Amino acid sequence: MFLTISTTGTPERPATDLGFLLHKHPEKAQAFSTSYGTAHVLYPEADAERCTAALLLEVDAVALVRRGKGKGRGGAPDAALAQYVNDRPYAASSLLAVALSAVFSSAMQGVCNARPERAVQSLPLRIEVPALPARGGPELVRRLFEPLGWAVDVEPVPLDVQFPEWGDSRYVRLLLESETLTLAEALRHLYVLLPVLDDAKHYWVSSDEVDKLLRAGEGWLPGHPEQKLITSRYLSRRWSLTRQAMERLELVRLAEADDSEVEEIDNAVEAEGEAEEKPTPLAVQRRDAIVAALHASGAARVLDLGCGQGQLVQALLKDPRFTEIVGVDVSMRALTIASRRLKLDRMGERQASRVKLFQGSLAYTDNRLKEYDAAVLSEVIEHLDLPRLPALEYAVFGAARPRTVLVTTPNVEYNVRWESLPAGHVRHGDHRFEWTRDEFRRWAGHVAERHGYEVEFAPVGPDDPEVGPPTQMAVFTIRTTKEEKAA
Repeated sequence: MFLTISTTGTPERPATDLGFLLHKHPEKAQAFSTSYGTAHVLYPEADAERCTAALLLEVDAVALVRRGKGKGRGGAPDAALAQYVNDRPYAASSLLAVALSAVFSSAMQGVCNARPERAVQSLPLRIEVPALPARGGPELVRRLFEPLGWAVDVEPVPLDVQFPEWGDSRYVRLLLESETLTLAEALRHLYVLLPVLDDAKHYWVSSDEVDKLLRAGEGWLPGHPEQKLITSRYLSRRWSLTRQAMERLELVRLAEADDSEVEEIDNAVEAEGEAEEKPTPLAVQRRDAIVAALHASGAARVLDLGCGQGQLVQALLKDPRFTEIVGVDVSMRALTIASRRLKLDRMGERQASRVKLFQGSLAYTDNRLKEYDAAVLSEVIEHLDLPRLPALEYAVFGAARPRTVLVTTPNVEYNVRWESLPAGHVRHGDHRFEWTRDEFRRWAGHVAERHGYEVEFAPVGPDDPEVGPPTQMAVFTIRTTKEEKAA
């Protein structure tokens, strides 16, 4: 993974000032340890007329897998070979953007005590990236960089030069040139736009990414014509974070138009909106609907099948009506996080006796799952390949046979209401399918008929009159004979 930054100079303003601006001496080759490998900074040329700094990132594939939860680019998480054999060591991506920030942090902030006047001056800059993944092609590269004052030379990389009929790959060779930008501005452009073009990040995107985006985008992102695309991709299409960032960018735009400070505009908005209630997240609405359905069933001993990081288990523990709660997941990492979330190691003896976590696969029958009042499959079935779904059906409805089974899954019809979700995409990269309301009802009806259950359906979240709710829930109740009912 490689890029170069070059500049030219004169005897009065030598090009080697680039070394002062980057805080890296041209006569030294330096190495910096990062979480995913080693970043090297070296100068292939350095004289008064021309100076080039190169950043070479050697990626540790094993560290990348361990820290990235084993997900290789474009492959399923369980594609073992793809975890280690992928384009991450070679193609510029969020890994290189993070290395830029770590190695050239002072330069990115425009700080240079040795040459403070040069830090705020525009430079003749030439940046080359020989391998850049560009989801959107050369046209998107131009749309992102040209409005920022760059002259863009972008060349698609063929899949195979020996077979031109195969066409171009998703990679490009990129050359950027400008004489109107400072070095700090150039580095901030790269820091944001490299992962945007890659349309992927190697780390979990949390709320602090909004602050990073706004800091790096200060002065150019609020007025960029592709602001919405940049924001959405940089934040990994997480609609809540994208909305938060867009609102803050709009505050910047309003402040500039009003020739005032952002804080003044922001305070006014907060005062005006104090009485407004924030919308309840869909995940919370889903948990509330599940708890309400469990109350209605009279269940006391509950299985959370595919419990993930334990959010539902945590909610159930707060209700004394549930005397035994069992969380089951195939991922030991998820169970470890759930245990940490629940603070099992510090939980009192009485409370701890109500909860169990154990590893198990829902594709196999498991005697530990028998004789429970209710089982919950919340956002689980869509993570299975369709050919494996019958195995889960039998393990839960045929073998374990709890009195009540709750199943929630996304309603694919509602996806058109998510502004940040591209057309034709599922909500999560690991979803193997997402069903319409009719498809879900047909599947649930067949399962109920085969295994002796009755089924009812309920919406979760706002029930749109055209496309239905964002989440659909089926409530399965085991059929009882007349004698059992009389008893």
